[in-house]
Amino acid sequence: MKLLLDLGNTRLKWAMAASDGWSARGAVAWGEDVVAQLAQAWETQGRPDRVLGASVVDAAREAQLEAVVQRIFSKPVAWVRTPAEACGVRNAYAEPQRLGVDRFLAMVAARAHGHAPCVLAGIGTALTLDALTAEGQHLGGLIAPGPLLMQQSLLGATVRVRPEHPGMLREVADNTADAVVSGCWQAVAALIERFAGHIARQDHGRVQRLLLDGGDAAALLPLLEVPAEIAADSVLRGLHVWAGAHPVDE
Repeated sequence: MKLLLDLGNTRLKWAMAASDGWSARGAVAWGEDVVAQLAQAWETQGRPDRVLGASVVDAAREAQLEAVVQRIFSKPVAWVRTPAEACGVRNAYAEPQRLGVDRFLAMVAARAHGHAPCVLAGIGTALTLDALTAEGQHLGGLIAPGPLLMQQSLLGATVRVRPEHPGMLREVADNTADAVVSGCWQAVAALIERFAGHIARQDHGRVQRLLLDGGDAAALLPLLEVPAEIAADSVLRGLHVWAGAHPVDE
C-alpha cells in the first residue's frame, strides 16, 4: 500500500493506494487545521510501504507534511519533481523543472489510461492547459487565472465594481454581480475551447479528448460548447503510475 499526496494551491488531497485502487482518500483545505485532520484520518489506516508526494506549494508546507507522515507512519516522503521524460511522457519545456509537477503527472495519468491524444485543463486557483500527443509528447500549454481568482482580481483592482450580493451565471447579465461572475467563468470556458481548437487544427482535425480536473471542473463543464469529460484526481492517479514505474525512490 502507498500513501499518495497532492499538495495543491487550495487544498491537500491524499489517497491510500492498493493494487486495485484507492482503499481510502480525503482532502483538507489549507485554511483548516491540516495536521489535526490528517492525524485523525490516518491513525486508523495501515502503515504504507511508501509515501510519494507532488507539491506546488512552499517548502514550509512540505516540511509540515513530512513531519506528520514521519510521526504517524515513520516514513519519509519521496517528493516527485518534474523530469524531462518519464512514464512515456516527454516534457516540452526547455527547463523541465519549471513545468508544474501537477501538470506533468496529469499527463502521465492520461497517457497511462489511454486518453491521449488529449487536452488537459486544470481548473482551480489557476487555469492550466496542456496538450499531449498519442505518442506522449507534451506540446506545451497555457496558464491563466482560474474563474474564482479572476473574480477576486477584478474586484480587488476596481473601485466601482463592488457587487452587494453574490452573482449568478448567465449568458447575458443585467446587473454587476451577475456580469462579474458570468464574464469570468465564460472567459475561462472560451480560453479552453480556443486552445482545444488550436491543438485540433495543428493535428489536422484529429479528435482530441478534452479532460477537466480541479476543484471547479464540474462547475465549468456545462459551459463548454465542445465535448469534454471530468478526469478526477489526475495528480493522484499520475503518482500511482509513477510509483509503479519507479519501484525505488530516486
